[in-house]
Amino acid sequence: MDSTGTLFMPPGRSTIAGEVDTLFYFIFYTSVVFFAIVVFGITFFSIRYRRQRKAGLTSGLAHNTKLEILWSVIPTILVVIVFFWGFKVFIKMHVPPKDAIEIKVTGQKWFWTFVYPNGSNSLNELVVPVGKPVKLLMSSRDVIHSFFVPDFRIKMDVLPNRYTVTWFEATDPGIYNLFCTEYCGKGHSEMLGKVKVLPEREYQAWLESGSGGGEGKTPEEFGAELYVSKACVTCHSVDGTLLVGPSFKGIFGHVTQLEDGEAMVDENYLRESILNPQAKIVAGFEPVMPTYQGVLNDRQLDALIAYIKSLKE
Repeated sequence: MDSTGTLFMPPGRSTIAGEVDTLFYFIFYTSVVFFAIVVFGITFFSIRYRRQRKAGLTSGLAHNTKLEILWSVIPTILVVIVFFWGFKVFIKMHVPPKDAIEIKVTGQKWFWTFVYPNGSNSLNELVVPVGKPVKLLMSSRDVIHSFFVPDFRIKMDVLPNRYTVTWFEATDPGIYNLFCTEYCGKGHSEMLGKVKVLPEREYQAWLESGSGGGEGKTPEEFGAELYVSKACVTCHSVDGTLLVGPSFKGIFGHVTQLEDGEAMVDENYLRESILNPQAKIVAGFEPVMPTYQGVLNDRQLDALIAYIKSLKE
């Protein structure tokens, strides 16, 4: 496995990465060789048999059986090799080991939610142990997304109304990039995440902590952290700029105009808007916000509300 990365590939950090890279480079360098042969042949024959001053008829040679067999058999053999080699790697990538840790992945505009076997959850940060197979059971709440971790060489479409499955086993602790590679709307380019690979003991400690975080922070400080980590920043600014949703700046304690009336923005309004965002739609904005029901626990919800309250005009 390549641990340093190349011109075409980032470092391989999963057990399957080496096999994927070997197949890729076999196809790539075979294509380069044939490309070079074709270009050389075109150049050579263009010069060797260019039109002379005295034009004449070419010979009556119609074909060469040996040459025709050669250029038919060799590509066929290469295609068969790539097919069976690729099929073997494909099956290995799509059949998780029986002892794999199963994590539920939900994609929605425009963030990822992860639910772990003990009920803990995280948003935009998948936390896994090193050296353990991890099965991802994935679905979407809205449109088609695509789960892609370049360092692990895994990519799988995430579909609404059905499950897709992929798996990996990370070989090195660290933090790796996660992308959505299926265009899913205005916030597609900001649908970014991380995969944090921890040693087994640290992973278990993280699970036991409930992945809640916020220790040693005031509610406002913890809320500011959640504003970023829970992807609120994708749609709501804190400086008055209008994005996909209304800005949080100075919103608390004021009356906001809804599509069907008005509402006072207080703690209950904020709580309802986070857990049931379709209940009250602010005038001028599309009803695209997903629910955070099951994503935020009570402590996180209270902290996020406290942070929004602190954003004065």
